[in-house]
Amino acid sequence: MSIVAGILATGFLFSAMVYGTQMKRVSIIADGQTIEVVTTAESVAEVLREQGIEVGEHDELSLPPEADLKNGAAVEIERAFAVNVAVDGKSVDIYTTPSRVGDVLKEAGIELGPLDKVEPALTEHLTAEATVQIVRVQRVVEETEHKLPFDTVKKEDKTLPKGKEKVVQQGQEGVLVKKIEKIYEDGVLVSEQVLEKTVEQESLAKVVAVGTKVEPKPVANAIAVLSAETQQVSLNGMTFGVKGVLKNVTLTAYSAGPASTGKQKGDKGYGITASGTTVTEGRTIAVDTSVIPMGWWVYIDGIGFRRAEDRGSAIKGKKIDVYFDSESHARKFGTKSGYTVYVIGPKKPI
Repeated sequence: MSIVAGILATGFLFSAMVYGTQMKRVSIIADGQTIEVVTTAESVAEVLREQGIEVGEHDELSLPPEADLKNGAAVEIERAFAVNVAVDGKSVDIYTTPSRVGDVLKEAGIELGPLDKVEPALTEHLTAEATVQIVRVQRVVEETEHKLPFDTVKKEDKTLPKGKEKVVQQGQEGVLVKKIEKIYEDGVLVSEQVLEKTVEQESLAKVVAVGTKVEPKPVANAIAVLSAETQQVSLNGMTFGVKGVLKNVTLTAYSAGPASTGKQKGDKGYGITASGTTVTEGRTIAVDTSVIPMGWWVYIDGIGFRRAEDRGSAIKGKKIDVYFDSESHARKFGTKSGYTVYVIGPKKPI
């Protein structure tokens, strides 16, 4: 009886060892190796401790350390590595397991602006000793004001003595507004461009009147200038008699229109000279009758034969106003000086 009892007791103890404390087969994957272990450990942390496998602070386990260890379980350890992130003027080491750049930055609490540059790209996966470079990009749009210079316009003024100038209108600078886009990278300006230009205020030209009025110099009367005797002269293949010669005569031009006479077609006296004739281009001139008698013919060097048929308040001394049909032509004629005029008499040479 004692032998049987001993056998039963031994069998009971063996059953207790097998069923009371259950053996488990577990796979541990770490550092590029897979090991198979048989263990009675109750948790993941216990079997790793049992196998002498250390888990770093930033390493990741496929199962929580406190999880119950079951038969056939696989425990995988992803080793964390340091990644250097250069951002905002600082260099920061971040520990991570192999993952995308975007996920690492998000986990580290690093926020990106819409224009920031990241190298490698956010979708790239990191490896050990990787470096992530973040460049902060800022776009700024500014408006700046710029002065627009004004022009100076000079206009001839027949009422102002020659050589005199008078400011008729003061100039005023305009205002140009530019909208400029500036791009900064890590606080340094890298580019700028003008997006838009707007003239908020036009410049106003300065207008200066320039005098053209020539004050007549006192001259001798007709009797002193002209001779009673006729002298013969030859000009351009023609020979004719003259009563006198006027040197340094000034020529101007006029027409029958409002710019010269103030009269319009249809007005009383329009186109009628002081002598009663009708103005005729190529014939009529206005003179100072104390120098050239009314109705007398003259020969103007470079112009030709003309007849004194008109006079004007501005025609004094050695000055002759030559008639033209066209107001614009008369205006373009301007003032010419230094002419020689041969005073002939009441009859035109044949």
